[in-house]
Amino acid sequence: MRRVRPGTAGHRGGAGGGLGRAAGEERALTSVAAGDRYKGEGATGGGRPEDTPRLWHVTLSVSGEAAPLGEVRRALEQLAHDHPFLLTSRYATDHAEIRYWEEARDLHDAAAVALRLWGEHRQTAGLPPWEIVGLEVIDRATYHQRIAEGYGPPPASPVGVHPF
Repeated sequence: MRRVRPGTAGHRGGAGGGLGRAAGEERALTSVAAGDRYKGEGATGGGRPEDTPRLWHVTLSVSGEAAPLGEVRRALEQLAHDHPFLLTSRYATDHAEIRYWEEARDLHDAAAVALRLWGEHRQTAGLPPWEIVGLEVIDRATYHQRIAEGYGPPPASPVGVHPF
């Protein structure tokens, strides 16, 4: 699920969006109460609606040629500022790991967003020209199961950008 603010390049409203709104006009957000319609997975009378977003824990690993440590830190801090959904980043001169929660309909959507993150923000955040070398996307239940069993990554604490 891509997060796009009205008035930005990815916003589909206004002219050309086919939604019948004037340019610059914001669309009203509505809420649908879960109530009796959604009983959760495994409930009688249906399961999880296909389009209901879920939380996915994402770990993105990148690496490449060494860059000055201060520049790597500044770039990751800028990325975290631009995208406050990032939980924590660990870095060294030649690699980094970014961990965050993504809200998406399914694993494919969460992975697609994660695979675009580094490249799409390389220029705006001043990220090093590293390549993605690893990606893990797991659902919330699996993340918490790993933590409970003692073999998952430690909870992202403290939140922020830290050296390895």
